[in-house]
Amino acid sequence: MSDPSSVFYRGVTQSYPTAVKSAGLYVYDETGKRYLDMSGGAAVSCLGHSHPRVMQALCDQIQTMAFAHTAFFTNAPQEKLAQTLAEKFTEPGAKVYFTSGGSEANETAFKLVWQYWRAKGQPAKKKIISRVHSYHGNTLGTLSASGNLPRRRVMGDVLIEWPRIEPCYAYRLQDDGESAEGYALRAANALQSMIEREGADTIAAFIAEPVVGASLGVVSAAPGYFKRIREICDENDILLIADEIMCGTGRTGTFFAHEQEEFIPDVVTLAKGIGGGYQPLAATLARRHMHETFVETGRGFNHGHTYVGHASACAAGLAVVQTIEEEGLLDHVKALGAYLQAGLVAAFADRPYVGDIRGRGLFRGLEFVADKQSKTPFPDAMKITGQLKQVSMEHSLICYPGGGSERDNLGSHILLAPPFIAQKEHIDELIEKLSAIFDDVFDG
Repeated sequence: MSDPSSVFYRGVTQSYPTAVKSAGLYVYDETGKRYLDMSGGAAVSCLGHSHPRVMQALCDQIQTMAFAHTAFFTNAPQEKLAQTLAEKFTEPGAKVYFTSGGSEANETAFKLVWQYWRAKGQPAKKKIISRVHSYHGNTLGTLSASGNLPRRRVMGDVLIEWPRIEPCYAYRLQDDGESAEGYALRAANALQSMIEREGADTIAAFIAEPVVGASLGVVSAAPGYFKRIREICDENDILLIADEIMCGTGRTGTFFAHEQEEFIPDVVTLAKGIGGGYQPLAATLARRHMHETFVETGRGFNHGHTYVGHASACAAGLAVVQTIEEEGLLDHVKALGAYLQAGLVAAFADRPYVGDIRGRGLFRGLEFVADKQSKTPFPDAMKITGQLKQVSMEHSLICYPGGGSERDNLGSHILLAPPFIAQKEHIDELIEKLSAIFDDVFDG
């Protein structure tokens, strides 16, 4: 028997197969077993694995210059990627700050809004309002703003207690007989009530995912919700942060997820898909008015990480974004997303444990319940989420099981985020595997 690993795994009692090769939509382990990757890991691998264009761009950059610290230099990939993202943003003049992951991107957003308000002479505006069952990162700051209760509990009382409102989650929170528009207005107005309770002069920003990812399993807002949220933020002089770590970079069929909600956030954060898994990369975009405030006051932005604007990471990210655009992959995401939704509904909508099938583009979720009528979740003792992950791996499928618990009154779910290069035959293979997995977990 080989010596135990020296790696400090997140699952300290678990063992993992060793991934040795990846190509297209598949990852191979040391035994030669082939896994169909239908979540892109954690909605990361938007172009699949070993995409030749991205690999070539990365190799070319490394051979030229892998790294030069951006406290001393800028670099061409950072400049070009920032320009590309700014040109895609809904309003001209955005500025882009690059980091290595989603938690860093949101932490940057928080420091940005805090320093913005100090520059504006309003240092009391410190609180970040978020939503229950949200997830914005694993640093102490971003986890403080997160409403993911299982992830918060493990940290006990070391987190900052900021205010939170309920998410816009029609499946569980829309009243019988209530219109989608009426529910959207009611859910959004919870922010106004929270602002009145806390005091607008104490609140720096509101953060939300345009499409909620890991915590709820791909939940879109009801129509009009984010338009009303934008109005409330403007009326109360509060900044609006769109966390598009999972749902951005084309995942929902438009490059920015907020485009489909017809509002302009003050700050947008991107990660996961922007680097496609080829390098650790994230971005925090700020509207022009925010950057101009720092310039006009001469304060600068007091923040930094070692790998800000890393040349190799930005080269990979630029290749990812250019590939999405030049290969017309956003249209493909919309078309294949519709095919995926139709296939999931046809195969699973009638199963008694499938409560909801939802999503946009190639970002889809299935929520599981013990009782379809009452939407009662499975009891914690059944460990449905854990079973789904284990059995999925046994069936050579990589997906993203998650969910709450009975205590949180949430069902378990599976999140699906297929690579943008997937084809119909891959979707058919996914549905075949899911059917076998569900038979084992729910009917076995």
